[in-house]
Amino acid sequence: MSIIKVRDLERRYARRDVHALRGVSFDVEAGQRFGIVGESGSGKSTLVRLLAALDKPTAGTVSFQGKRIDDLPERKLGFLRSELQIVFQDPMGSLDPRMRVRDIVSEPLGHREPDRVAELLAAVGLPADAAQRYPHQFSGGQRQRISIARALAPSPSVLIADEPVSALDVSVRGQILDLLASLVDQFALTLIFVSHDLGVVRHVCDRVAVMRRGEIVELGDVSQVYDAPQHEYTRELLAAAPNLRAELARLSGGDDD
Repeated sequence: MSIIKVRDLERRYARRDVHALRGVSFDVEAGQRFGIVGESGSGKSTLVRLLAALDKPTAGTVSFQGKRIDDLPERKLGFLRSELQIVFQDPMGSLDPRMRVRDIVSEPLGHREPDRVAELLAAVGLPADAAQRYPHQFSGGQRQRISIARALAPSPSVLIADEPVSALDVSVRGQILDLLASLVDQFALTLIFVSHDLGVVRHVCDRVAVMRRGEIVELGDVSQVYDAPQHEYTRELLAAAPNLRAELARLSGGDDD
């Protein structure tokens, strides 16, 4: 069953004369780990904003759980705001430095639930006393764990991870990727994982869309796309992708403390 359906999606920014998305169509099945990969300027960020109904398309449709969301006003998007959550690239930029972790994690709930906060911190591998501290008191990897805990707070069915490890050291990247994979299973999530790095996407996803200049140039199961890429651009990305497993093996034993 498709939880997200995208059909003929277009997004033009007339003021900047930019055609960010061109005829994008795909389905995301419930429980799937769906990767969106492409270089800067490929349209990934624009697509994420449309999937989360943070922007509206110029043409085309986006449906969530069988209901169109692209034409809904904000006052009717309450169901989506709890069902779909985003983990961003820069955890320090997305965490309020004036708030304690307990308040950051419970913020999506609208009220503080100490037991829920403790449960979520444990799920992402942080101690209970982290709830009393502030974001600047943690490392980059730990801050990303806090961001993930906050995203999980309202019990979403879909988690969008938008370049969640690109700002982290290689050893920490592997830990966060493994954590995301584990949480997808533990909480029965559908994952949309956005990255410029095909190596990272292969580590996490089972299906992938390759984007270039606002279009999907290749779409398929990860094994199919990686082992027998059909588009020259995909082959170029694969040739440029670092060997994540080799990097992790070389730096094994690192931590994000």
